[in-house]
Amino acid sequence: MRAVQVVSPTGPSGVELREVPEPTAGPGEVLVEVHSVGISFPDLLLAKGEYQLKPEVPFTLGVDFAGSVAALGEGVEGFAVGQRVAGVLPHGGAAELVAVPAAFTFALPEGTTYDEGAALPMNYLTAQFALDERGGLKPGETVLVHGAAGGVGTATIQVAKGMGARVIAVVSTEEKAKVARDAGADEAVLLAEFKDEVKRLTDGRGVDVVLDVVGGDAFTDSLRLLAPQGRLLVVGFASGQGIPEVKVNRLLLNNVDVRGVGWGAYAMVRPDFIQQQWRALVPMLESGVVRPPIGTTYDVGSFAQALTDMDERRTLGKSVVRLR
Repeated sequence: MRAVQVVSPTGPSGVELREVPEPTAGPGEVLVEVHSVGISFPDLLLAKGEYQLKPEVPFTLGVDFAGSVAALGEGVEGFAVGQRVAGVLPHGGAAELVAVPAAFTFALPEGTTYDEGAALPMNYLTAQFALDERGGLKPGETVLVHGAAGGVGTATIQVAKGMGARVIAVVSTEEKAKVARDAGADEAVLLAEFKDEVKRLTDGRGVDVVLDVVGGDAFTDSLRLLAPQGRLLVVGFASGQGIPEVKVNRLLLNNVDVRGVGWGAYAMVRPDFIQQQWRALVPMLESGVVRPPIGTTYDVGSFAQALTDMDERRTLGKSVVRLR
């Protein structure tokens, strides 16, 4: 079978489509015939050898994916051959067949496509973890989302709306502002002027929660925009401007928090928690408030190009590679 593998940790140039042996479903595993694979930031970091997880090369990329059940391992219940599912792994999903622990496999609701299914697990579970478990988001609160036109950004917009929040999106261009509004944001503002615009939109009060995947210079301004008892959720540093530092006296002034969001490290050792998260998302999927915006789709031979486009910040919404 075909699989997208990293043969050298040099970035997209070290990624190849190769023939590898087919897996079988072991005890507690679901064998998935993969149709679509989502492109995620960990894929890019893995390809560069810059992720905290460093598999020995060659290894298969693919964090989240969707397809149909091909076979069930011993002891697996709740799934049936032919059923449409999504799955999530630290890596390994970008192959025509993947053996996935049942705990990391999720039934797709009726009406959710394979492309949408491949856009769901990592981004939407990260967003749900950030807003609910780490952010303690309450209905009626206001959420500021940086990088709002990307995969995690659009996921956060939709999950926040599903939880009853008002959402202000921060983006770098008008094109990205449209993506954020289409995803459900109540307002979208440009990064260059976001501090003044957010003050205006909140009548000077500020926001209750900031979700920051960007880091860099915007971090300090975001901290200043927190309302009393506000929470700034640190998800990533996509700006490439380095990791910002917090002067802790700022936290005292308005009783505000800076909280780390490391969904993978927390959730992968708590499979029951992941299933609980998925159950929280299903009503949002069924109501339509969660519907992943799919950006560019690629064929399987263009996986490296998809990574390059992400690295050069050309992606809008979730990029998806189709294996079938």
